[in-house]
Amino acid sequence: MKVVELFKQRGEMLSKQHAELMQKMPPAMREYWEELLTKTNHFHLFSWIRDFHQPAVNEDVNLPTDAETAALKRESALFRQEPMKLTSEAQTLYDELQQKIGEVIHVGDWLHVDQERINQFGHVTEDTQWIHTDPERASVESPFKTTIAHGFLTLALLPKLTDSVDPDDSLFPTAKMVVNVGMNQVRFPYPVKSGDRVRAKSILTKVTPVRKGLEVEREIRVEIEGVRRPGCIVVSVIQLHF
Repeated sequence: MKVVELFKQRGEMLSKQHAELMQKMPPAMREYWEELLTKTNHFHLFSWIRDFHQPAVNEDVNLPTDAETAALKRESALFRQEPMKLTSEAQTLYDELQQKIGEVIHVGDWLHVDQERINQFGHVTEDTQWIHTDPERASVESPFKTTIAHGFLTLALLPKLTDSVDPDDSLFPTAKMVVNVGMNQVRFPYPVKSGDRVRAKSILTKVTPVRKGLEVEREIRVEIEGVRRPGCIVVSVIQLHF
């Protein structure tokens, strides 16, 4: 099989999977891939391969025809992704958020984390370790002299702490739907003790156009009242659909 035919077959297979693959890629990988496709001249790659396979003196070789070269160009063009087209609402919000990169975009209200809330979370998750649910034992054996909230309880409170579930006080009111994509990083620098009050502070770190709207990354720090170290630091990724 000639090299050019092999590339044509590979191109046909990859082009069918390209759109689906781009949607499944993590944001960081997607950005890298798009930049690579933008900056790389595919024909340089093909030229390099052609030069690499140059025959020795007096060796016969089948060079690609004009038709085969044109086919290669068409296959290569499939990998050049068209610029993302945003709706007017998405474009307006994108332009607005671009001006706020690195800034605090939300500070929530204080929320009381009492023992009853901790017990309920332990019951639902079946994590009833004494450090969470036994105040008497914790007062004697725990270095904190009291029970502490589960780290995942603090994490689970983020929708409430960031007002993401309050329809009357939405941070992105023009979006039809907000979807939680996940967390790029999660840390629990200091435990939240029973009786503490916590709040979330959100810093906008990145905004990326996606097929259905915008993908927004925020660094969220869960502050504990009266404590210097945060109870939780996460990089949250959400999508805004318009």
